[in-house]
Amino acid sequence: MIYSYNAYGLKLASDTRLPGLREEIKDHTPPDVELSLGPEPHWVREATHLPSRVEHPRPASDGQECVRLSSFNVGDFYQLEYSDGTRFVLDREAKRLWGTCQPPLTLEDFATYLSGPVLGFVLRRRDITALHASALSVRGRAVVLCGESASGKSTTLAALALRKFAVLTEDISPIREESGTLYIEPGYPRVCLWPDAVEKLFGASEALPRLTPTWEKRFLALDGVRGAFEPQRQRLGAVYLLSSRTDEIEAPHIQGLSMRDALLLLVQNTYMSWVLDRDQRAAELDLLTKVVERVPVRRIVPHVHPARIAALCDLIAEDAYRLFNDEKSAANNSHG
Repeated sequence: MIYSYNAYGLKLASDTRLPGLREEIKDHTPPDVELSLGPEPHWVREATHLPSRVEHPRPASDGQECVRLSSFNVGDFYQLEYSDGTRFVLDREAKRLWGTCQPPLTLEDFATYLSGPVLGFVLRRRDITALHASALSVRGRAVVLCGESASGKSTTLAALALRKFAVLTEDISPIREESGTLYIEPGYPRVCLWPDAVEKLFGASEALPRLTPTWEKRFLALDGVRGAFEPQRQRLGAVYLLSSRTDEIEAPHIQGLSMRDALLLLVQNTYMSWVLDRDQRAAELDLLTKVVERVPVRRIVPHVHPARIAALCDLIAEDAYRLFNDEKSAANNSHG
C-alpha cells in the first residue's frame, strides 16, 4: 500500500505509514519524492557500490561524529549516515529516497529524522532555500520566527499556538517565489518541545506525549484541540529574529535592523547551509536579498524569565497586526 503525504511543499509517496506527517488524499499527480523503508532496494545497492567520497562530516557537541554526508559517482547519489546507524540514500534530483534504522530505534525515530534534516537536505537538493525557523499564520500572512537551536523559537511558537494562532511550520521554513510573491510552505502538524519548555508552558514536563519511545523530546499536536495547523502556504509577511535572552528590564522588545544587518542574520540562519555549493549559495543570497527588500525583518530580544513569554507573544502579535494593517492602509491609499 502507498501512503501520500505533504510536507514543505513536497508531495511524498511512502510504502510505510509515517507518524507525524500530514497524510493527503491520493490523486493522479506524480509525487515529488518516492520513499521506501526496510531492505535495500536494487538501486541503493548499486549506488552505494559506486566510487564515493565524504562530503561533510558533522561533529556532535561531544566530539563524536553525528552525521556523515557521502556522495557516490560525483553526486549521482547521496547518503546521510547517522552515528546511531540510521541511513538515508537519495538520487541526484532527490526523487527517490530510501531509509532504514536499527533497533532499539523505532518508526517514530525514523520519522523524526525524515521530517527534519533529511527533508531539509531534499529541499536543498531541489534548490529550495529554507530558513532555520518556525512560522505561524497571522491574518493570512506567514510570520516567521527565526533563530538558531536553543533560541526559543519552538517554545514561542507553541505559546502562540495556545493563543489560537495556526502554526504553519516548525524548525524548517521553506521559501518559494511565485510571480514575484514570496511564500512559506507548511511543514507538519506538530510543535516539538524539550521537557523544560513543556514544563514552562503546561506546568509539568510530562504534560505532552513523547516524540519517540527512545527520546525525551515531546510534541504539541496541532489537531485543533490545543493548537491548530495551517495546511496552505502563506504569503511571507514578516520575519522576527530571536536574539539571545536577557534579564534587562525592558525585555522583551523589538529592535530595528538595517537591510544589510538583516541579510547577514538571515544568511546565518538558513537550514543546512553547509551542504550548498557556490552556485547554490549565490542563488540563496539572491533570494534572501529579495526577502529583506520586500518584507519587514526585525530583531526581538526575549526576556530570560519564563513568565515573560506572554509579553513576548503579545509583542509579536501586536507588531504583526500593526505591520499588516499599515500594509493594507497603504494599498488602499494607492488605489484611492
